[in-house]
Amino acid sequence: MDRLTTLMERFHLSVQAAPVAEANLFVYAGAEGQPTRLVFFPAGGRVFDTREQIILSARVEWSGQRNPLLAALPGMVDYDLSQSPEAQSLVRLMQDEVEGGRCGAQSVVNRLGEVLMVRLLRQQIERGTTEPGLLAGLSDARLSRAIVAMHDHPGRVWSNSDLAQQAGLSLSRFCQLFAAEVGETPMGYLRRWRLILARQDLLRGDRVEAVARRYAYGSPEGFSRAFKRAYGVAPMALRRTAA
Repeated sequence: MDRLTTLMERFHLSVQAAPVAEANLFVYAGAEGQPTRLVFFPAGGRVFDTREQIILSARVEWSGQRNPLLAALPGMVDYDLSQSPEAQSLVRLMQDEVEGGRCGAQSVVNRLGEVLMVRLLRQQIERGTTEPGLLAGLSDARLSRAIVAMHDHPGRVWSNSDLAQQAGLSLSRFCQLFAAEVGETPMGYLRRWRLILARQDLLRGDRVEAVARRYAYGSPEGFSRAFKRAYGVAPMALRRTAA
């Protein structure tokens, strides 16, 4: 079961080298100049500790608060690089590209940055959190199976019973645990996920009727009402902005 691939594919991730004042990701070095820690501020940048040497700074953009996983991360993510030689190697390669200024360097930095972010997100999922949200849900081995099923197959007509079966839990226990860990009901999360994807599709120019069918709405009218409640704009009006 892959808890990250669908999220990585549906939300564009950009990692660009940036001055410290404009960055939200910072890599610090120890006394010998080796990368020792990475600090990421999902909601905005600030330097964590000016007593440490910053050897790499970057601006990470990943669809902002519309990305449910990014929105679920803590305000500051602190990643211990000293325990991950592979992550240290990625940082050094990124440094080399930034400092070398060779053709194609930004493309290489972006690709390496994506890999580095995947490692950071894996660490966050494995560590878990005490705060309700998607991160807590993905950190639970049982709930994550149901969440990934929703992510991978948003157009399926899911029921709570179907999702409880995916999680290997009784219906009552599944609904109780999901609400406690994720902070909303399974159907509430599914509706929100579908509307996030629907918004992407409309901005790409897809027809309202096709999007409604794709995400299991009974009618375009029902979809339009749900979409306007969520985003304050009718889907047809949003689609026109993509034209």
